[in-house]
Amino acid sequence: MIISTRALGHLLSRRAAAAPTRVTPVLTARAFADYNVHVEHGRGEWKTYGDIDQYKPGMYQIKCFNKISPIGLAQFPSDQYDIRTDAQEGNNAHAILLRSHKLQEEDVPRTVRAIARCGAGTNNIPVARMTELGIPVFNTPGANANAVKELVLCGMLLGSRRVIDGINHMKDLGQQGLARERVEKDKAMFGGQELKGKTLAVIGLGHIGSQTARDARALGMTLKGYDPGLSVQSALRLPRALELMDSITAAVSDADYISLNIPYIKGEGGTHGVIGADVISHFKPNAVLLNFARGELVDSEAMKEFLDAGDGRYVTDFPDDLVWDHKNAVVLPHLGASTEEAEDAAAAMAADTIRDYLESGTISNSVNFPSTSLPDRPEHTVRFTVVNKNVPGVLAHITETFGDADLNIIQQVNHSRGEIAYNVLDIATMGHEEVLSFKNVQEKITMLEGVLSSRVMYGAPGTGYAKNLDGEYFV
Repeated sequence: MIISTRALGHLLSRRAAAAPTRVTPVLTARAFADYNVHVEHGRGEWKTYGDIDQYKPGMYQIKCFNKISPIGLAQFPSDQYDIRTDAQEGNNAHAILLRSHKLQEEDVPRTVRAIARCGAGTNNIPVARMTELGIPVFNTPGANANAVKELVLCGMLLGSRRVIDGINHMKDLGQQGLARERVEKDKAMFGGQELKGKTLAVIGLGHIGSQTARDARALGMTLKGYDPGLSVQSALRLPRALELMDSITAAVSDADYISLNIPYIKGEGGTHGVIGADVISHFKPNAVLLNFARGELVDSEAMKEFLDAGDGRYVTDFPDDLVWDHKNAVVLPHLGASTEEAEDAAAAMAADTIRDYLESGTISNSVNFPSTSLPDRPEHTVRFTVVNKNVPGVLAHITETFGDADLNIIQQVNHSRGEIAYNVLDIATMGHEEVLSFKNVQEKITMLEGVLSSRVMYGAPGTGYAKNLDGEYFV
């Protein structure tokens, strides 16, 4: 939202006439003047900005889809953030917070600067399209790691012993009044094996995989692992006893248990069906596959053939049309992160990530933008951020435009990721007139070829945003 004190007063007068009994806290004209920065462009109608009845000046608006943990939402200061729940309109949203909601492009107003999912996966968000629109998408890696890891360990026990079959059998005997009479005789039907001394192959050694490996080692298991994108940080979390392998097939060979902890990536070179017939052919006949990552990672037909052929087991946290009723399969209703603690942690991390981006331009835990940060904005500066296509020459044109406007860049950073680039620049305000106008320079930069959006950050929540919409200037 980019608006001057004069335009603000006009709009608030319109609102007061339409709803004279509504009392809404506003940022006063004096407060706006104190910022000594002018960004109003004086163009366009109110419909360009969103819904006048939903607009709260001087506040960031956060639109929530799904029920978000109150502990997470408490990270947003109430005097700066207007939180809109799933049942409320968010037509002027500056950011979106969601869990499992299947986000559509029409759910994203033009005012949105960022989207965060309270969880690790982002397959319910059109990430590629958001990248084209210059909107960073964030997730919360590691927030639910402990919850998922604990369920993986539970899955190992369920795959070792026919605990569920035994429970169901006791219910049947109880209904017949035969439980006490038959319990000792029938328990032999549900024998199994211990985890101690067995080999666990961990495919994917991120937050969940490394925690699973660590706790499995504490249970006395032998460890093998595979992760072609293993980071230094993840490597430092691994037990020293874990043997790193150079392929999935090498890792799963001779493993008694296989824990799958990799992301689902569509398309050529992705991970769809990565556990197929070729990999499964290297399984031991009685191996237990634990899939708490994504259902699409496993080829269901190949898995069914494996289960039919021997005493192997499949424990999955995702629906499966082929093996849901197989005697050697345990299918759970996606319970991996379904704990209060995980939901609280994920929501808090998502809220902090959104705050960092809106308030300082910092990017962390984004799935489509480069990680970027600058030190705190120095005194007597304005922070300017630019999102642009990652093509040659754009940065030079940006800095040249500041120079032409006699604006000095105190510090800056430029990072890129794939087709997108992100710039953070701190601009000196000293040596200028009492009120420094960014109106013209922001329009020139935003309308440069290759630029998608820009923000002027000077302390007024929700203001200073501009976009290049296919050659049309949106403010």
